[in-house]
Amino acid sequence: MIPRTLFSAEHDIFRSSVQRFVTEHVTPNHADWEKAGQVPRELWSKAGELGMLCCNVDVEYGGMGGDFLHSTILIEEFARAGATGPSFFLHSDIVAPYLVDFGSEAQKLKWLPRMARGETVVALGMSEPSGGSDVAAMRTQAIRDGDDYVINGQKVFITNGHTADLLLLAAKTDPTARAKGVSLILVETDRPGFTRGRKLEKLGCKAQDTSELFFSDLRVPVANRLGAEGDGFAQLMTQLAQERLIQAIRAVASAEAALGWTIEYVAEREMFGHTLADFQNTRFELADLHADILTQRVFVDRCTELHLQGALDATDAAAAKLVTTELQGRVMDRCLQLFGGWGYMWEYPIARAFADARMTRIGGGAVEVMKQIIGNAILPKARSKRRV
Repeated sequence: MIPRTLFSAEHDIFRSSVQRFVTEHVTPNHADWEKAGQVPRELWSKAGELGMLCCNVDVEYGGMGGDFLHSTILIEEFARAGATGPSFFLHSDIVAPYLVDFGSEAQKLKWLPRMARGETVVALGMSEPSGGSDVAAMRTQAIRDGDDYVINGQKVFITNGHTADLLLLAAKTDPTARAKGVSLILVETDRPGFTRGRKLEKLGCKAQDTSELFFSDLRVPVANRLGAEGDGFAQLMTQLAQERLIQAIRAVASAEAALGWTIEYVAEREMFGHTLADFQNTRFELADLHADILTQRVFVDRCTELHLQGALDATDAAAAKLVTTELQGRVMDRCLQLFGGWGYMWEYPIARAFADARMTRIGGGAVEVMKQIIGNAILPKARSKRRV
């Protein structure tokens, strides 16, 4: 294997702590959480106690003052364990950066320490029933009335939605505009007018709390807005590279885990007087997957290195999400096939991983959207031609 050079000795110590946390507190309970459709709040508190939430937030705001590599380690170790229930990465590495980059000092001091301790669980309210990827076309409105916004609308596919104490909501403060009409607003979920819908029954990621959310004349102070009115779309765009890189990191780590499970299985499974590992087809299949995963591991590590330098652009992040999530789906399919009938049984981790992997080609921007982003970057804009 090509050695990884991203991590320091301090990062390796942190990884050991994360692995121990997953082994002791997550893996033994994950099947029960899948039945419940969410993880218990105690897990958030325990993670906060051990410094595993908002770990790259500055110490003055309650974090451990780490870097994105600490987040990378958490994402990788949870992915390798097939632990899709605890959505710590959404809380710490998708929502928290908006507060860090665009929140007022008062907003940071109020919310970030609580998030780091696991006392406040957050969610991101973007997707709507009419569409998820076209943020500019959202219909949820926040209309100003004096010192308040009055919010009406609904969101769907909201991870942590059933658990969240705080929602970072994207809403139209100017319904007549598209992108320039979007603002980001912090909404406490105990406010009158906020209602949680059902926990959605999903194909995979069954322990992950995913909900519908409804807003009916919900009033929230204008002071809860992040930045200036109408800046929401631009704020969202600044975080997309990291969000897509997170999906790529998860995809490669889970593919590596699936390959490892499959190698162990075929080495023991007997057929026609041999093990499955003895057959040329098995060896060629696994060699092919190994080479593809190794290639993507090197690519994602390089993207992570660029991100740490502030040099990962949106097009390269889209490319990383595109190729790694497509690879993840292919790995899960081919590995499950080598497990035979047992691969179709939910008790085997490959079955869960197969179902969970399907989401990654949709979440964080569908792969078709990634192709559109890349195409726009590498090709000239199409010009309409009129016949004369």
